[in-house]
Amino acid sequence: MKNEPTSSVADSRHISAAAWWTLILNTTAFTICFAVWMMNGVLMTFLVDNGLYDWDPAALGWLMGIPVLTGSIMRLPMGLLTDRFGGKWVFGLLLLGSAIPTYLVSVCDSFTEFFLASLGFGMTGTGFAVGVAFTSVWFPRERQGLALGIFGAGNAGAAVTSLLAPVLLRWLTDGGENLEGWRILPRIYAAALVLMGIAFLLCARNRLAPGAGSKTLRQQLRPLVNLRVWRFGLYYFYVFGGFVALAQWLIPYYVNVYAMSVVMAGLMASIFSLPSGLIRAVGGWLSDLFGARTVMYWVFGVSLVCFLLLLFPQMDIHSPGSGVMARSAGTVVAVDSARIVLRSKIGKEEVYPYQPKTGELVTEQQRRSGWLILPRSMTWQEPVIAVGDEVQKRQLLARGVTHIFFQANVWIFTALVFVIGVVTGIGKAAVYRYIPDYFPTEVGVVGGIVGVLGGLGGFVCPIIFGYLLRGTGIWTSCWLFFLILTAVCTLWLHLVVRSILKQQSPEQLHRIELHPET
Repeated sequence: MKNEPTSSVADSRHISAAAWWTLILNTTAFTICFAVWMMNGVLMTFLVDNGLYDWDPAALGWLMGIPVLTGSIMRLPMGLLTDRFGGKWVFGLLLLGSAIPTYLVSVCDSFTEFFLASLGFGMTGTGFAVGVAFTSVWFPRERQGLALGIFGAGNAGAAVTSLLAPVLLRWLTDGGENLEGWRILPRIYAAALVLMGIAFLLCARNRLAPGAGSKTLRQQLRPLVNLRVWRFGLYYFYVFGGFVALAQWLIPYYVNVYAMSVVMAGLMASIFSLPSGLIRAVGGWLSDLFGARTVMYWVFGVSLVCFLLLLFPQMDIHSPGSGVMARSAGTVVAVDSARIVLRSKIGKEEVYPYQPKTGELVTEQQRRSGWLILPRSMTWQEPVIAVGDEVQKRQLLARGVTHIFFQANVWIFTALVFVIGVVTGIGKAAVYRYIPDYFPTEVGVVGGIVGVLGGLGGFVCPIIFGYLLRGTGIWTSCWLFFLILTAVCTLWLHLVVRSILKQQSPEQLHRIELHPET
């Protein structure tokens, strides 16, 4: 089939039926690719949780991150190929080719084999770069934010895996009676890739970007020397890479922190991943309406607040508190439930009241209920001396004990994670709304490198989470990493905005500095 002409749609406000049909195909294919790409988050957690393999958190993080690595570093070449040959052939062959290593996961039986197979099916992650380039050539510039937002809703494939894969695993293994039944899951995913690949090749109409075939490789790569591309990549490292990482990491998080089954953990994780994918179209619309820069300010600001609140782990700790000390030397003559009596060397008796423990901070029923929201604390004092003891001046008579309990309520936690899912979904669309504005004829290559950097976030973050967990023993250490990352992104964005204002409108910058509320 001949390539479609590039001017009839891309240069007009009119959007043809062929453009919408291409968008539907791209979005469906991307959803399937993303579901496969996220498979290891559920599958590896299931294998470890059921004792089939004994991998520590760091090894689990590697197996979650390896598919993301391939899908990240190969996005740039796949974007270049799409600009050169068109999305029909690149996307169709990608779907068919990725089905092979996806199927091979079903015959793996060691860490190395899983590692290599995961490298292979990680190619499904490049579907994003292909789809962005192929979608962009069908829509005019002023509508590309909405179109790319709709296409990006394919991120909901993560929720598809979070929701359906645990249920499928339970069904395929007869509720855990036949654990080897897990091997059918990757075969189901491989079949879905094959069917979609055939449908794409039969139904899609090809189209090339204007002038794409005449550019040399050097000309195509020229935008990579622009610092702006790398800034967009850092933003995407968080909004996309962080999303990919959490879509997988939240499943073992819920299993370990809140003692949930893999099925229930998958359901809870989908509360994060599903809206993040679906809201992306809204993010594209908001970026068209208010501008990507304004949207990103809100994305980073809301994220910082959520990460700060998520930073506090579950706590049930006893800490030293304020104690009671002797004012003078003497002999202990009485210790009762609320006071200590001391006879000094000159025969004078001194009474030292102390605060005894009265009840429990939380009952066992309250611990099991899971509905305690705010932290609770209680302080009391315990005698450390006995009748007849000789004590010195300023010696401790009763030590203080402070008991702090924080349940890290699962529903509050899930609500905050839901908000993060929403803002990262909006942020993903906002970052890609930047690209057609600054690089209208190089969407494929720029989208590819931004996708590479974002995808690397999805690869690096689970590994970092695993090592942070192994080093600190605290699951909330992942939120500290995100807090620092988001703060860096916010600072860079703010410095760029100040630089633009200083160059284009010094009076406006001066007014903002004098009256920040305006």
